[in-house]
Amino acid sequence: MPNIAVVDMTGKSVGEITLSDAIFGIDPNATVMHAAVVNYLANQRQGTQSTLTRTEVSGGGKKPWRQKGTGHARQGSTRAPQWRHGGVVHAPKPRDYSYTLNKKVRRLALKSALSDKVLSGDLIVLDELKLEEYKTKTVVECLKAIGAGKKTLIVLEDNNAFAVKSIANIAGAKSAQVNTINTYDIINADTLVIVKGAVAKIEEVYA
Repeated sequence: MPNIAVVDMTGKSVGEITLSDAIFGIDPNATVMHAAVVNYLANQRQGTQSTLTRTEVSGGGKKPWRQKGTGHARQGSTRAPQWRHGGVVHAPKPRDYSYTLNKKVRRLALKSALSDKVLSGDLIVLDELKLEEYKTKTVVECLKAIGAGKKTLIVLEDNNAFAVKSIANIAGAKSAQVNTINTYDIINADTLVIVKGAVAKIEEVYA
């Protein structure tokens, strides 16, 4: 079982925690992580793109010239795709890009992402993130003290409004709770910071 040092908000080691092999100690599966990331990005697409086909652009009701005898190629409308102001061929229309991944695949991808952070040394366990007011400066100093990277994902134990809003003010930092973490956010972050209380919840939920 992997052992990780637990640090406080000043970056000082205050103990050690043993992580579950079933969650943080598996062999990362790159294939399922890729599938989870593609699925996440597809589900984020709004799918609101829309352009006009030749039946939707205005004008073009009259045949521009007679069928034969002009020397021109035959044309039935000035709104065909080859004309200026004509419609678009195979125009993109609003659609839903979302799809569902198998639950086992999603869980394996999440465990693989967590285990990968442990293997790369980019996982930090924080004793607690204690804030009693909205204080971005306190969180910035904490992240600097513990050696967090430019892009940091902080997994909180509960929905602490002070912590959530303070983190939201920091460029590159993002907060999440145990029930909202996903493979993309974990992989996208340079450093994964998990509050000690959230580790037990992750192991309980995803074991």
